[in-house]
Amino acid sequence: MSESNNLIVTIERAASILQEGGLVALPTETVYGLGANALDPIAVARIFAAKERPFFDPLIVHVPDIDWMPRIVSEFPRVAVQLAERFWPGPLTLVLPKVPAIPDLVTSGLPNVGVRIPDHELTRQVLRLANVPVAAPSANPFGRLSPTTAEHVYQQLGLRVDAILDGGPCRVGIESTILQIDKHGVTLLRPGGISLEEIEALIGTVNLPESTVSKTPIAPGMLASHYAPRTPLKIVNEIPSSVESSRTGLLVLCNDTELQQFAKIELLSPTGSLVTAAANFFQALHRLDAAGLDEIIAVRFPDRGLGRALNDRLQRAEHRGVHQSK
Repeated sequence: MSESNNLIVTIERAASILQEGGLVALPTETVYGLGANALDPIAVARIFAAKERPFFDPLIVHVPDIDWMPRIVSEFPRVAVQLAERFWPGPLTLVLPKVPAIPDLVTSGLPNVGVRIPDHELTRQVLRLANVPVAAPSANPFGRLSPTTAEHVYQQLGLRVDAILDGGPCRVGIESTILQIDKHGVTLLRPGGISLEEIEALIGTVNLPESTVSKTPIAPGMLASHYAPRTPLKIVNEIPSSVESSRTGLLVLCNDTELQQFAKIELLSPTGSLVTAAANFFQALHRLDAAGLDEIIAVRFPDRGLGRALNDRLQRAEHRGVHQSK
Protein backbone atom coordinates (compact mmCIF):
# COMPACT_ATOMS: atom_id res chain seq x y z
CA MET A 1 0.00 0.00 0.00
CA SER A 2 2.96 2.30 -0.62
CA GLU A 3 0.96 4.78 -2.72
CA SER A 4 -1.76 5.00 -0.12
CA ASN A 5 0.46 5.39 2.96
CA ASN A 6 -0.19 9.12 3.04
CA LEU A 7 -3.88 8.41 3.62
CA ILE A 8 -3.38 6.06 6.59
CA VAL A 9 -4.11 7.88 9.85
CA THR A 10 -4.31 7.27 13.59
CA ILE A 11 -7.51 6.88 15.57
CA GLU A 12 -7.16 10.43 16.90
CA ARG A 13 -6.65 11.93 13.45
CA ALA A 14 -9.57 9.96 12.01
CA ALA A 15 -11.85 11.37 14.72
CA SER A 16 -10.65 14.93 14.02
CA ILE A 17 -11.29 14.59 10.29
CA LEU A 18 -14.84 13.40 10.96
CA GLN A 19 -15.46 16.35 13.27
CA GLU A 20 -14.16 18.67 10.54
CA GLY A 21 -16.61 17.33 7.94
CA GLY A 22 -14.16 15.02 6.16
CA LEU A 23 -14.48 11.48 4.80
CA VAL A 24 -12.71 8.61 6.56
CA ALA A 25 -12.70 4.97 5.45
CA LEU A 26 -13.30 2.95 8.61
CA PRO A 27 -12.86 -0.79 9.23
CA THR A 28 -15.75 -2.80 10.59
CA GLU A 29 -16.30 -6.51 11.07
CA THR A 30 -18.35 -6.57 7.82
CA VAL A 31 -16.67 -4.32 5.22
CA TYR A 32 -14.85 -0.98 5.22
CA GLY A 33 -17.26 1.95 5.46
CA LEU A 34 -16.93 5.47 4.02
CA GLY A 35 -17.69 7.52 7.10
CA ALA A 36 -18.87 11.10 7.59
CA ASN A 37 -20.59 13.02 10.38
CA ALA A 38 -24.23 11.95 10.03
CA LEU A 39 -25.44 15.27 11.51
CA ASP A 40 -23.63 17.34 8.85
CA PRO A 41 -25.57 17.35 5.53
CA ILE A 42 -22.58 18.74 3.60
CA ALA A 43 -20.34 15.94 4.89
CA VAL A 44 -23.03 13.37 4.06
CA ALA A 45 -23.36 14.82 0.56
CA ARG A 46 -19.63 14.21 0.09
CA ILE A 47 -20.26 10.49 0.66
CA PHE A 48 -22.75 10.40 -2.21
CA ALA A 49 -20.38 12.37 -4.44
CA ALA A 50 -17.33 10.20 -3.68
CA LYS A 51 -19.24 6.96 -4.28
CA GLU A 52 -21.33 8.34 -7.16
CA ARG A 53 -24.24 6.94 -5.17
CA PRO A 54 -27.84 7.91 -6.02
CA PHE A 55 -29.50 10.06 -3.36
CA PHE A 56 -32.48 7.70 -3.16
CA ASP A 57 -30.34 4.97 -1.55
CA PRO A 58 -30.32 5.51 2.25
CA LEU A 59 -27.28 5.22 4.53
CA ILE A 60 -26.65 3.38 7.80
CA VAL A 61 -25.65 5.34 10.90
CA HIS A 62 -22.92 3.89 13.14
CA VAL A 63 -22.62 4.63 16.85
CA PRO A 64 -20.26 3.30 19.58
CA ASP A 65 -22.80 1.97 22.09
CA ILE A 66 -26.49 1.57 22.83
CA ASP A 67 -26.63 4.72 24.99
CA TRP A 68 -26.64 6.70 21.72
CA MET A 69 -30.04 5.38 20.62
CA PRO A 70 -32.11 8.35 21.92
CA ARG A 71 -29.93 10.66 19.78
CA ILE A 72 -30.67 8.62 16.63
CA VAL A 73 -34.13 7.05 16.89
CA SER A 74 -37.40 8.24 18.41
CA GLU A 75 -38.57 4.73 19.31
CA PHE A 76 -36.62 1.73 20.58
CA PRO A 77 -39.19 -0.99 21.29
CA ARG A 78 -38.67 -4.09 23.41
CA VAL A 79 -37.87 -6.35 20.45
CA ALA A 80 -35.17 -3.89 19.34
CA VAL A 81 -33.68 -4.04 22.84
CA GLN A 82 -33.67 -7.86 22.66
CA LEU A 83 -31.89 -7.83 19.30
CA ALA A 84 -29.41 -5.17 20.39
CA GLU A 85 -28.51 -6.97 23.62
CA ARG A 86 -27.89 -10.21 21.71
CA PHE A 87 -26.23 -9.03 18.48
CA TRP A 88 -24.59 -5.63 19.16
CA PRO A 89 -21.81 -4.88 18.63
CA GLY A 90 -22.20 -6.88 15.44
CA PRO A 91 -23.39 -7.13 11.84
CA LEU A 92 -27.03 -6.21 12.47
CA THR A 93 -28.74 -2.98 11.37
CA LEU A 94 -32.10 -1.97 12.86
CA VAL A 95 -34.39 0.37 10.91
CA LEU A 96 -36.46 2.53 13.26
CA PRO A 97 -38.14 5.97 13.28
CA LYS A 98 -35.49 8.71 13.21
CA VAL A 99 -35.19 11.80 15.38
CA PRO A 100 -35.41 15.20 13.59
CA ALA A 101 -31.67 15.80 14.09
CA ILE A 102 -30.84 13.09 11.51
CA PRO A 103 -30.81 14.87 8.12
CA ASP A 104 -33.24 13.64 5.49
CA LEU A 105 -30.27 13.15 3.16
CA VAL A 106 -29.09 10.26 5.36
CA THR A 107 -32.45 8.47 5.05
CA SER A 108 -33.26 9.54 1.46
CA GLY A 109 -36.26 11.46 2.81
CA LEU A 110 -37.70 8.43 4.60
CA PRO A 111 -38.94 8.70 8.22
CA ASN A 112 -36.83 5.74 9.38
CA VAL A 113 -33.08 5.36 9.82
CA GLY A 114 -30.83 2.30 9.88
CA VAL A 115 -28.49 2.18 12.86
CA ARG A 116 -25.91 -0.28 14.18
CA ILE A 117 -22.93 -0.67 16.50
CA PRO A 118 -19.94 -2.08 14.56
CA ASP A 119 -17.93 -4.91 16.10
CA HIS A 120 -14.52 -3.32 15.52
CA GLU A 121 -12.78 -1.75 18.49
CA LEU A 122 -10.70 0.72 16.44
CA THR A 123 -13.77 2.19 14.80
CA ARG A 124 -15.73 2.33 18.05
CA GLN A 125 -12.81 4.26 19.54
CA VAL A 126 -13.01 6.70 16.64
CA LEU A 127 -16.76 7.09 17.15
CA ARG A 128 -16.27 7.83 20.86
CA LEU A 129 -13.52 10.39 20.20
CA ALA A 130 -15.40 12.10 17.36
CA ASN A 131 -18.56 12.16 19.52
CA VAL A 132 -20.79 12.23 16.44
CA PRO A 133 -22.88 9.51 14.79
CA VAL A 134 -21.26 8.43 11.54
CA ALA A 135 -23.07 7.59 8.31
CA ALA A 136 -20.98 4.96 6.55
CA PRO A 137 -21.94 2.98 3.45
CA SER A 138 -19.33 0.64 1.98
CA ALA A 139 -16.14 2.48 0.91
CA ASN A 140 -16.33 1.73 -2.81
CA PRO A 141 -17.86 3.24 -5.96
CA PHE A 142 -21.61 2.65 -6.00
CA GLY A 143 -22.61 -0.84 -7.12
CA ARG A 144 -19.07 -2.22 -7.16
CA LEU A 145 -17.48 -4.90 -4.98
CA SER A 146 -17.42 -4.09 -1.29
CA PRO A 147 -13.95 -3.51 0.25
CA THR A 148 -12.71 -5.81 2.98
CA THR A 149 -9.15 -4.40 3.24
CA ALA A 150 -7.70 -0.88 3.33
CA GLU A 151 -6.00 -1.63 0.00
CA HIS A 152 -9.39 -2.32 -1.62
CA VAL A 153 -10.52 1.14 -0.48
CA TYR A 154 -7.51 2.85 -1.99
CA GLN A 155 -7.74 0.89 -5.25
CA GLN A 156 -11.38 1.87 -5.77
CA LEU A 157 -11.66 5.36 -4.27
CA GLY A 158 -8.08 6.67 -4.09
CA LEU A 159 -7.96 10.34 -3.17
CA ARG A 160 -11.75 10.66 -3.00
CA VAL A 161 -11.31 9.86 0.71
CA ASP A 162 -9.51 12.16 3.13
CA ALA A 163 -8.12 9.32 5.24
CA ILE A 164 -8.11 5.57 5.80
CA LEU A 165 -7.99 3.87 9.19
CA ASP A 166 -6.30 0.53 8.50
CA GLY A 167 -7.81 -2.13 10.74
CA GLY A 168 -6.70 -5.16 8.73
CA PRO A 169 -8.98 -7.56 6.84
CA CYS A 170 -12.66 -7.56 7.82
CA ARG A 171 -13.58 -10.59 9.94
CA VAL A 172 -17.17 -11.24 8.76
CA GLY A 173 -16.68 -10.05 5.19
CA ILE A 174 -20.27 -9.41 4.10
CA GLU A 175 -22.55 -6.52 5.00
CA SER A 176 -24.90 -6.40 7.97
CA THR A 177 -28.30 -8.01 8.14
CA ILE A 178 -30.99 -5.30 8.02
CA LEU A 179 -34.25 -5.60 9.98
CA GLN A 180 -37.09 -3.08 9.97
CA ILE A 181 -39.13 -2.88 13.17
CA ASP A 182 -42.59 -1.31 13.01
CA LYS A 183 -46.25 -1.99 13.80
CA HIS A 184 -46.16 -4.97 11.42
CA GLY A 185 -43.43 -6.66 13.44
CA VAL A 186 -39.86 -7.40 12.34
CA THR A 187 -39.13 -7.61 8.60
CA LEU A 188 -35.93 -8.81 6.95
CA LEU A 189 -34.85 -6.15 4.41
CA ARG A 190 -31.40 -7.53 3.60
CA PRO A 191 -29.75 -10.84 4.56
CA GLY A 192 -26.26 -10.40 5.96
CA GLY A 193 -23.78 -11.30 8.65
CA ILE A 194 -26.40 -12.47 11.18
CA SER A 195 -28.42 -15.40 9.86
CA LEU A 196 -32.22 -15.54 9.81
CA GLU A 197 -32.06 -18.71 11.91
CA GLU A 198 -30.15 -16.92 14.69
CA ILE A 199 -32.63 -14.03 14.71
CA GLU A 200 -35.74 -16.22 14.75
CA ALA A 201 -34.27 -18.34 17.54
CA LEU A 202 -34.28 -15.18 19.65
CA ILE A 203 -37.51 -13.35 18.71
CA GLY A 204 -39.64 -15.81 16.74
CA THR A 205 -40.88 -15.51 13.17
CA VAL A 206 -39.49 -12.69 11.05
CA ASN A 207 -41.50 -11.30 8.13
CA LEU A 208 -39.97 -11.99 4.73
CA PRO A 209 -40.86 -9.49 1.98
CA GLU A 210 -41.95 -10.79 -1.42
CA SER A 211 -38.75 -9.29 -2.80
CA THR A 212 -35.59 -7.71 -1.38
CA VAL A 213 -35.17 -5.80 -4.66
CA SER A 214 -36.53 -2.27 -5.05
CA LYS A 215 -36.16 0.66 -7.43
CA THR A 216 -36.79 2.95 -4.46
CA PRO A 217 -34.99 1.14 -1.62
CA ILE A 218 -35.89 1.59 2.04
CA ALA A 219 -32.50 0.17 3.09
CA PRO A 220 -29.05 -0.13 1.52
CA GLY A 221 -28.29 -3.04 -0.81
CA MET A 222 -31.85 -3.47 -2.12
CA LEU A 223 -31.22 -2.42 -5.73
CA ALA A 224 -31.27 -5.24 -8.28
CA SER A 225 -27.71 -4.48 -9.39
CA HIS A 226 -25.16 -4.15 -6.61
CA TYR A 227 -21.95 -5.64 -5.16
CA ALA A 228 -20.73 -6.26 -8.71
CA PRO A 229 -17.32 -6.94 -10.28
CA ARG A 230 -16.48 -5.38 -13.64
CA THR A 231 -16.10 -8.90 -15.08
CA PRO A 232 -19.46 -10.48 -16.09
CA LEU A 233 -20.61 -13.01 -13.50
CA LYS A 234 -22.89 -16.01 -14.04
CA ILE A 235 -24.48 -18.13 -11.29
CA VAL A 236 -24.77 -21.91 -11.72
CA ASN A 237 -26.05 -24.69 -9.49
CA GLU A 238 -23.01 -26.93 -10.00
CA ILE A 239 -19.52 -26.70 -11.48
CA PRO A 240 -19.73 -27.03 -15.30
CA SER A 241 -17.58 -29.67 -16.97
CA SER A 242 -16.70 -27.29 -19.83
CA VAL A 243 -16.70 -23.52 -20.40
CA GLU A 244 -16.89 -21.33 -23.50
CA SER A 245 -13.72 -19.30 -22.83
CA SER A 246 -10.29 -20.39 -21.67
CA ARG A 247 -10.27 -17.15 -19.62
CA THR A 248 -13.07 -18.21 -17.28
CA GLY A 249 -12.77 -18.00 -13.50
CA LEU A 250 -14.58 -20.02 -10.84
CA LEU A 251 -15.92 -18.99 -7.44
CA VAL A 252 -17.03 -21.97 -5.37
CA LEU A 253 -17.51 -22.89 -1.71
CA CYS A 254 -15.33 -26.02 -1.83
CA ASN A 255 -14.27 -28.73 -4.24
CA ASP A 256 -12.19 -31.93 -4.35
CA THR A 257 -11.98 -32.63 -8.11
CA GLU A 258 -9.73 -31.47 -10.96
CA LEU A 259 -10.82 -28.16 -12.50
CA GLN A 260 -8.46 -27.67 -15.43
CA GLN A 261 -11.15 -25.91 -17.50
CA PHE A 262 -10.79 -22.73 -15.42
CA ALA A 263 -8.07 -20.06 -15.75
CA LYS A 264 -8.41 -19.01 -12.09
CA ILE A 265 -10.17 -20.67 -9.19
CA GLU A 266 -11.21 -19.28 -5.81
CA LEU A 267 -12.18 -21.93 -3.24
CA LEU A 268 -13.77 -20.11 -0.32
CA SER A 269 -13.53 -22.80 2.36
CA PRO A 270 -11.67 -26.13 2.33
CA THR A 271 -14.18 -27.51 4.85
CA GLY A 272 -17.33 -26.00 3.32
CA SER A 273 -17.79 -23.54 6.20
CA LEU A 274 -20.19 -20.73 5.25
CA VAL A 275 -18.64 -18.52 7.95
CA THR A 276 -15.20 -18.88 6.36
CA ALA A 277 -16.72 -18.41 2.90
CA ALA A 278 -18.37 -15.13 3.94
CA ALA A 279 -15.09 -13.82 5.37
CA ASN A 280 -13.28 -14.63 2.10
CA PHE A 281 -16.08 -13.77 -0.35
CA PHE A 282 -15.33 -10.20 -1.44
CA GLN A 283 -11.55 -10.67 -1.35
CA ALA A 284 -11.93 -13.66 -3.69
CA LEU A 285 -14.15 -11.67 -6.05
CA HIS A 286 -11.63 -8.81 -6.05
CA ARG A 287 -8.88 -11.26 -7.08
CA LEU A 288 -11.01 -12.79 -9.84
CA ASP A 289 -12.00 -9.34 -11.09
CA ALA A 290 -8.32 -8.31 -11.33
CA ALA A 291 -7.29 -11.45 -13.27
CA GLY A 292 -8.26 -10.27 -16.76
CA LEU A 293 -10.98 -12.91 -17.19
CA ASP A 294 -13.78 -12.99 -19.76
CA GLU A 295 -16.30 -14.37 -17.27
CA ILE A 296 -16.67 -15.50 -13.66
CA ILE A 297 -18.71 -18.62 -12.94
CA ALA A 298 -20.10 -18.65 -9.38
CA VAL A 299 -21.63 -21.76 -7.86
CA ARG A 300 -24.72 -21.06 -5.78
CA PHE A 301 -24.33 -21.54 -2.02
CA PRO A 302 -26.56 -23.70 0.20
CA ASP A 303 -29.62 -21.56 0.92
CA ARG A 304 -29.27 -21.60 4.69
CA GLY A 305 -27.47 -19.54 7.33
CA LEU A 306 -24.96 -17.14 5.79
CA GLY A 307 -25.52 -18.87 2.44
CA ARG A 308 -28.67 -16.76 1.99
CA ALA A 309 -26.66 -13.54 2.26
CA LEU A 310 -23.97 -14.85 -0.09
CA ASN A 311 -26.57 -15.88 -2.69
CA ASP A 312 -28.17 -12.45 -2.35
CA ARG A 313 -24.84 -10.80 -3.22
CA LEU A 314 -24.30 -13.16 -6.15
CA GLN A 315 -27.74 -12.44 -7.61
CA ARG A 316 -27.17 -8.69 -7.54
CA ALA A 317 -23.69 -9.10 -9.05
CA GLU A 318 -25.10 -11.30 -11.83
CA HIS A 319 -27.87 -8.77 -12.57
CA ARG A 320 -25.23 -6.13 -13.33
CA GLY A 321 -23.33 -8.51 -15.61
CA VAL A 322 -26.48 -9.42 -17.55
CA HIS A 323 -27.40 -5.75 -17.90
CA GLN A 324 -23.93 -4.80 -19.16
CA SER A 325 -23.89 -7.55 -21.81
CA LYS A 326 -27.11 -6.37 -23.48
